Amino acid sequence: MNETHTIFSTANSVLNQMPFPMMIVNHEGIVAAWNRQAEKTFGYSADEVLGKFTPFIEAEKSGLHKDGWTKLLRSPEPFHFDKMAFIAKNKEAIFSSALAKAFTIENERYVFFHFEMTDEIQQDPSPYQELISLKSGLESSFMMLTMDQEGLINFANNNFLKRSKWTPKRIIGKTFWQMFPQTDDGTADANNIWTSLKNGKTWKGEVEKMSKDGLSYWVDLTAIPIFVTCKNPSYFILLENDITEKKLLQNRLEKIAYIDQETGLMNRYRLEQIVTDMIQEKNHFTFVYLSIDKFYSLKEIYDEQTEIVLLQEFTNRMKIYFQDSTMARVGIDEFVVLTPLGEWFIQGFLAYLKQHPIYVNSRAIPLSISGGITKYPEDQSSYSHLVKASHASISKVRSDGGGNIISLTKADHKALSTKAIIEKRLLIALDKKNLKVLYQPQLNLETGKITGVEALVRWEDEEIGIVTPDVLIPIAEETGLINDIGAFMLEQACLQAVAWHKKGLDLKVSINSSVREFRDKNMVQHIRKVLEKTNCPAKLLQIEITEKFALEAEAETSIIQQMKQLETDGIVFVLDDFGTGYASFRFMQLLPLAEIKIDQTFISTLQYQKKAQKLIQGMIQFGKSINMRVLAEGVETAEQLELLTSFGCDAAQGYHISHPITPKEVEKLLK
Repeated sequence: MNETHTIFSTANSVLNQMPFPMMIVNHEGIVAAWNRQAEKTFGYSADEVLGKFTPFIEAEKSGLHKDGWTKLLRSPEPFHFDKMAFIAKNKEAIFSSALAKAFTIENERYVFFHFEMTDEIQQDPSPYQELISLKSGLESSFMMLTMDQEGLINFANNNFLKRSKWTPKRIIGKTFWQMFPQTDDGTADANNIWTSLKNGKTWKGEVEKMSKDGLSYWVDLTAIPIFVTCKNPSYFILLENDITEKKLLQNRLEKIAYIDQETGLMNRYRLEQIVTDMIQEKNHFTFVYLSIDKFYSLKEIYDEQTEIVLLQEFTNRMKIYFQDSTMARVGIDEFVVLTPLGEWFIQGFLAYLKQHPIYVNSRAIPLSISGGITKYPEDQSSYSHLVKASHASISKVRSDGGGNIISLTKADHKALSTKAIIEKRLLIALDKKNLKVLYQPQLNLETGKITGVEALVRWEDEEIGIVTPDVLIPIAEETGLINDIGAFMLEQACLQAVAWHKKGLDLKVSINSSVREFRDKNMVQHIRKVLEKTNCPAKLLQIEITEKFALEAEAETSIIQQMKQLETDGIVFVLDDFGTGYASFRFMQLLPLAEIKIDQTFISTLQYQKKAQKLIQGMIQFGKSINMRVLAEGVETAEQLELLTSFGCDAAQGYHISHPITPKEVEKLLK
């Protein structure tokens, strides 16, 4: 109740800034919010109407009879009334058009009314008309958004919707951050703007935004904090001008200028064009990617002039050593050489640099280079794949301390190529919903009955065949597609739980979730919507998290809060792979965990090692001491199952009980 009161106190503060009569009533017609313009228009003060019925609405003249009111409360769409009758405090009837929209707070339905008054009704038309003109001018001139104190969008005008391809239904409730590219630069831009706004400062500048279909566009943005009180901003307004054409022209001009001004080498745009042409002509070449180690540390040690000298002198040595080869600067401290020369000669560049050090103020700069050698077409077959292989090579060199130029093995290149194909095919599979879900039964060791299943994603592609989870999941996490897989698994698991529930089989269904998914502030709302959409009782859903997830969640209050909200709904959280990662008594205290799963690496040696038996007994006793259910996974023999039962383990999962199987096979197993 206190939370609802706080919500409507905030709503009143916001509505009081609006130049239109507005109110909010609950499902019984009792007024919950009543703004100053409504006071002014109808003569009733807030004290006279808040918490009371709405006698100033004449139901017969407004069309809001019982059936109409019920229809309005249930409808997800807004209602527009051309002519409604209201009785002002002075007993005069006032006729007005109105827009009414039902919504839900704390599981209770409310209706928002926006009254569209004629000029004759306005008591003080001059300031009112001034505000109307200002609002109309802003909406017609700019793309406009408003958002609340949490950064959730609550209004978008037609200009914004048209440019961004969003619909009101899809945009309202989205976070401010989701309007930006999901890159480091996009996140940094959003965070900078948000920091300024939260500090009560207006932010202005050019930023890249993302449309609903994933395309970039650029805007000249003015973000303004709106204060209702003097302390903190109550909400925020974003005014945007589309400058995409200007930006695209600017980018084209930058690409035309193919020369790097500092070194005189070609830039990455020109390099990509040349490499693409060489590939089309089927010319064999070696792609050498060179990166200066600890470049930014060198910049801090020396002055800015030293940086310029370093780059220019390094370029001169490249030109001398790799003469008659094509060279480019592709980053601040990164260079590419296209050459027909052999690997031994390329690696000799490191010795050449030692023999010809770069001096600044009579001091030799301690220069170290990491590099990768990739051949076309033997190793990779496109520009993007050549670059990815180069980055993998440099990462490998730097993990070993840097200062080397290497080529990857054939197995490494095959793995990279496979990964690239999987990324491409996974996008198609998610779009066409070609992923499958199998369910591995979990046996209750006390009753001997199957009481739950774990939902596991399986993917068999028509081009690349079966992709195992240990290959699929890391790639999905790296590319950001894990969220899409998570959403797919959640919906499929809920649908299946409901199907079994209707057949009298109340099986709990577990799904695996990543910390990346829970960093979305709307995760709770998303899960609740899926449960509502599928009519799935929350008690049938379990969410499994890893110890790594738990460790990261421990430091992020918003994730803990979301987990606790879902626990209150009835969802159970399970700690998966217990004992293999970052075990911490602290996160077991902070997080709403109800079950631990002992990892299969401990179970595999259970029947042979006394030490493993004592360890598992300790895990089970530990779990029970903090009132947590304990499940052992990876159970593959009857002996293992018998020992676990004798230790007091609650449940087991593994090939001895069942492999992951289809829903029909689960039902057959139960029978």
